[in-house]
Amino acid sequence: MILSNSEIVLKKLAAIASVATALVLCIIKAAAVIYTGSLSVLSSMIDSCADVLSSMITFVAVRFSDKPLTEHHRYGYGKAEAVSALVQAAFIAGSAGFIFYDGVGRFIHPVVVQQTSVGLVVMFVSLFLTFGLIAFQKFVVTKTKSKAIEADSAHYVVDVLSNFSVILSLFVVRYLHWQWFDALTALMISVYLIINAGKLAYEALSEITDAEVDDKIKLHIIELVCSVDGVRGYHDFRSRISGARMFIEIHLELDGNSTLYETHAIADKAEEKIMTAYPHAQVIIHQDPYGIKENRLDHQISGQCGI
Repeated sequence: MILSNSEIVLKKLAAIASVATALVLCIIKAAAVIYTGSLSVLSSMIDSCADVLSSMITFVAVRFSDKPLTEHHRYGYGKAEAVSALVQAAFIAGSAGFIFYDGVGRFIHPVVVQQTSVGLVVMFVSLFLTFGLIAFQKFVVTKTKSKAIEADSAHYVVDVLSNFSVILSLFVVRYLHWQWFDALTALMISVYLIINAGKLAYEALSEITDAEVDDKIKLHIIELVCSVDGVRGYHDFRSRISGARMFIEIHLELDGNSTLYETHAIADKAEEKIMTAYPHAQVIIHQDPYGIKENRLDHQISGQCGI
């Protein structure tokens, strides 16, 4: 199912909001770094600068993925969003590596953090803006199922956690005078960013390499089609995700003595049930006579011979 115009507009607005927010955060955090010299604030600034680039990529991916189907792209351009998520993961991992390296250096050569009050004000403003963006992105993902917006939102959730840790670091440095705590916070943020980047990359690669849908969704779809009168069994179920679309293929086992019109009507009912439960799905149903012996995809995957 192709997204409605309102859903497409929502995705574009979310992408624009992400770019604008990241740009504002990058600028104000850069000012805070100049005033404070804090590595934890620097780590947050680098992450925000990476957000600017990754959010711009998200914006381009969202516009590209919503292009209409063409003669040479009959499945659409949905996987552009997965590519966007993969690039974002690379940005996150790269910035995290830089932070980690600098954090180790700060332990060897400590740097005094100054003007912590300025840093605290900036980080609280950053926290407020990030919360607002995430709330809007979550709303858009619920409506559109956009993989790119979801990945971008996951990145900003990490930003909230890192902002909290930076605020804690500035408080500790200000009141306890533990300068090393600033570097420790930066190292912790970098490790968390690397873990998050790995998760985003794994999910993006799963979509790019046509991984099956979630087992719960698969079992639900099978339950739906098997509840249709006239369906005696199924085989060769397979699926994949491309952006907001889910592609489903399944072979239904029907009475071999039924007419083509009768089996077609049964298949239509099964397709209707799937589409009702998953409006963004595109369904292909093949009709097979029940009890026929043939070499099937299920047999090929399991290494068995079906004939």
